Amino acid sequence: MSLQLDFPAVLERWPSFLAGAALTLELAAFATVLGALFGTLAAVGRGSRSPLIAGACKVYVETIRNTPLLVQIFLVYFGLASLGLKFSAFTVAVAALTINVGAYTAEIMRAGFEAIPRGQIEAAEGLALSRLQIYWHIILLPAIEKVYPALTSQFVLLMLASSVCSQISAEELTAVANYIQSDTYRAFETYIIVAVLYVILSLVMRAGFWGLGLVLFPRRRRLGTPL
Repeated sequence: MSLQLDFPAVLERWPSFLAGAALTLELAAFATVLGALFGTLAAVGRGSRSPLIAGACKVYVETIRNTPLLVQIFLVYFGLASLGLKFSAFTVAVAALTINVGAYTAEIMRAGFEAIPRGQIEAAEGLALSRLQIYWHIILLPAIEKVYPALTSQFVLLMLASSVCSQISAEELTAVANYIQSDTYRAFETYIIVAVLYVILSLVMRAGFWGLGLVLFPRRRRLGTPL
């Protein structure tokens, strides 16, 4: 039995592929920004002196990190529907991805906070810097710089994981591929193209984060430190 590939029959659907890829990037962009903010707040909460806040943040992080993303998406999707709240599949997907990546961001940021030497904080206090100045300039920005490579890798993984949002009919790349292969009966060719597109999207995101790192952390560029 010989394998006969027919890529032209699939590639003629290129506008659909591009639309799916664009939505995948849009999902990743929203979830990355919101997840970074949410995760940073959770990391700060885990270091809170309040046992209630620290405990709640710990429960959130451990729960999300120990359950599948698909289950989390279903919980958000069907949970909101059961409460009578109707949102688009895109909105639900962004919310679920934000909750998911926020937990991983919290752990990465917590590692960054713990890497800040206590002596730097004490020196800032000795210079009479305000609490906000200390947290922003001495703790937060240096912590982000230290864990930036890990954060960017996590956000790229988030983009790849967004493929499971096809299960709630979010029109991202994998969902588009499902429609195309069921219409053309060319599943193998369809998913080869999708795999190539995901590789391209990953490279685009990594290049974007690399450029952003050069802007945010010019000291690393001067020192030749890899981002």
